[in-house]
Amino acid sequence: MNLNFSRVMKADGLNDDVIRTFITYYDRLKNGEKGIIAREQIRPPSPQNLIDYAQIRDKGKSQILKSTVVIKLNGGLGTSMGLSKAKSLLPVKGNLNFLDIISRQVLTSRSSTGYDVLLMFMNSFNTDSDTINYLSKYPDLAIQDIPLSFVQNKFPRIRQDKLGIYENKDATKMWNPPGHGDIYTAISSNGLLEQLIAKGYRYAFVSNADNLGATIDTAIPTYMEENNIPFVMEVCNRTEMDKKGGHLSEDLAGQLLLREVAQCPDAELDEFQDINLYKYFNTNNLWIDLKALEWQIISSEGLMLLPLIVNPKTVDGTPVYQLETAMGSAISIFNNAKAVVVPRERFAPVKKTNDLLAIWSDLYELNDRYQIVLRRGLEKAPYIELDEKYYGKVDDLKQRFPVGAPSLLSCKELKITGDITFLDDVLCEGRVNISTATSATVKNKLITGDMVL
Repeated sequence: MNLNFSRVMKADGLNDDVIRTFITYYDRLKNGEKGIIAREQIRPPSPQNLIDYAQIRDKGKSQILKSTVVIKLNGGLGTSMGLSKAKSLLPVKGNLNFLDIISRQVLTSRSSTGYDVLLMFMNSFNTDSDTINYLSKYPDLAIQDIPLSFVQNKFPRIRQDKLGIYENKDATKMWNPPGHGDIYTAISSNGLLEQLIAKGYRYAFVSNADNLGATIDTAIPTYMEENNIPFVMEVCNRTEMDKKGGHLSEDLAGQLLLREVAQCPDAELDEFQDINLYKYFNTNNLWIDLKALEWQIISSEGLMLLPLIVNPKTVDGTPVYQLETAMGSAISIFNNAKAVVVPRERFAPVKKTNDLLAIWSDLYELNDRYQIVLRRGLEKAPYIELDEKYYGKVDDLKQRFPVGAPSLLSCKELKITGDITFLDDVLCEGRVNISTATSATVKNKLITGDMVL
């Protein structure tokens, strides 16, 4: 069976390290591994494994930028929001999309510090050409001796019934992205890791392209350099909004690890979601010592093996498994890895249309460094809940907010149920709950409290 998978992967141009990585994970699946992490294996992180960002934020050294590379994960299509091209092409503030904002952040950093901060994108086979074509509008980005992008790998889907190769007339459906944990294999197997180190780069700041709060920060790599720390994960305090996502913990020996919901036994989900027990979630903003990464891969015979996530899916009626890994789970691989507790402003992702509406609104502004920040005086954005039926897709959102978002500066919570179109001069204050059983339009109105249309 392994030979069949190897042949298929080799025929599709995947290199030996990628094939060996997949086969190792596949063997784990055959041996019954599901990637489950039970409560008796873990505990909340100890204080000595946590760094208080407030204690280090003003101690960064700008010269560390010359040895730092920014890598953005840019493989998503945003299909859950009704998109069919690279999600990073979606306009999020005025006419600027994610790629515009990221590019301008880096170019502004270069001009203000005098250091040529290196920028790279890890694209998928679905997003690479669109991304590269778009970035041609920023020719200054290409003035670097390391490629602007590289493409993540792919794994074959596996039939659940026989653990054999899943076949489909549409060849693209036979493959799945292996999760962002593939970054370590991708950057080493294509030679980029070796190139980066040879050119003097020591630290990589890796984050999701759709997290507009993930901006380069000299304080964290400076702290890593001074304290010989190979890997740092930025974490935030969990709130009720975050309880269903993964959380930070540590094993019984004190090694930090990340547990995703797919790795939690069903019987323990209530405890998994207890934000008073497991207080921190992974922002997916990671800082990696590239030399430590290289040594880790060399010592593991060319492989970077992470905790496995077995993701069950159904493709055209056939139950399959997707073998995936999470980038943040590498925190369990590096000795002396730490987590830094950062303010929520460093985590501003756009995962759903709720998030997009908030960024569109007057809650956020783009500062002179092209950072998306909350308006002065605001401590946090309000909770927003939009009716999935009418606002779940980007086109639906645009249709129902044709002149943009209402004013939310004084809003504490916004819930919208039903088919409601918002026109000019709508202000929401306090806790607002708007609903309709038919369809309705709102304009020139101050809304406070509950409103039934």
